[in-house]
Amino acid sequence: MDPETRFEELYTASYRPLLGYALRRCPDPDDAADVVAETFTVAWRRMADVPKGDEARLWLFGVARNVLANHRRGERRHERRTAALRAQLAACPVRSAPPPSVPPGSDPLSRTGQAFAALPETDRELLALVAWEQLSPAEIAKVLGTSANVVRVRLYRARNRFARALARSGAGHPRSVVFEGSKL
Repeated sequence: MDPETRFEELYTASYRPLLGYALRRCPDPDDAADVVAETFTVAWRRMADVPKGDEARLWLFGVARNVLANHRRGERRHERRTAALRAQLAACPVRSAPPPSVPPGSDPLSRTGQAFAALPETDRELLALVAWEQLSPAEIAKVLGTSANVVRVRLYRARNRFARALARSGAGHPRSVVFEGSKL
């Protein structure tokens, strides 16, 4: 099969799952679309490296994960530059009105969301790959470029940390949380 036809088939089969993956990780849908577009750009450039069959989907998730990490690094650089500029502007004699603030105690996340958000990024990513992307530990291992055993151990620890965070937040007893068909 020629590369163009293969790419079109890969795009058709993988676009929606990759867009869902990106939308669940990006606060702005435009950023999610950029992540997916960059993922397919990498796939086009490296078409010879894309594995055959279902492995291609997992390869694309791995690429999307790396693109998203690059995107987040860029956002952090932008935030640091913005903070530095704000500090410079605050030191200037001409001041503008302060930015609107979020009223105290009006956190938009539920207790479960807060517990999840408080987890380390690596734990959130593992739990999201299982819950949102419905990947098995073996599939996650391919996305992350590690072994299935490492993923199982990390996933076990992440689930336990999430259960403890839920218990601390008052969102429920940790043993009442069912995750992927089994109790924590």
